[in-house]
Amino acid sequence: MKRIAQLALAMLALMLVTVCQARPGPGDVPPDFLGRDRNGHDLHVSDLRGKVVIVTFWATWCGYCMKELPVLAALQKMKGSNDLAIVGVSHNDDLEAFKKARHNWRSLDVILTYDAKDQRIAKPYGVNTIPHMVIIGRDGRIDDVYVGYDESMLDQILAEVDELLKQPAPQAPAAAAP
Repeated sequence: MKRIAQLALAMLALMLVTVCQARPGPGDVPPDFLGRDRNGHDLHVSDLRGKVVIVTFWATWCGYCMKELPVLAALQKMKGSNDLAIVGVSHNDDLEAFKKARHNWRSLDVILTYDAKDQRIAKPYGVNTIPHMVIIGRDGRIDDVYVGYDESMLDQILAEVDELLKQPAPQAPAAAAP
């Protein structure tokens, strides 16, 4: 009887871990906090509502990430910042290495934030491999998630972003009558 109880507890623990590690996917509302921008201001997905947002988790030691960020910066430059926001969240990286990369990439038109060792940004997104890209539509919901980097995905990502940019931005709620 004791063995059955232990087995049941182990299975319950495994199920809880699986549920807790579930990553948000298409149709879900993404976790809101994205870190602090270059000026030290908190950045939230909700601050960017009405824009298409690409959140990518990267690190200076990740070769594919270092290829991906300039490509995303070129996309940002091509599409403009009125309707598109690219946020690069440094994940599992040394703070000094991040600061150096941010300084070297200061001309890139992307927002770079840092996720501390507690992974308070990455954990809610279910990030365990990088690069990890989350595309969020104008409505504030996740449209797609890409894990890894392959240049053959670029056309698909660009087409997806173009489709999302064609959608109208949600209207702000009307002000209450006095």
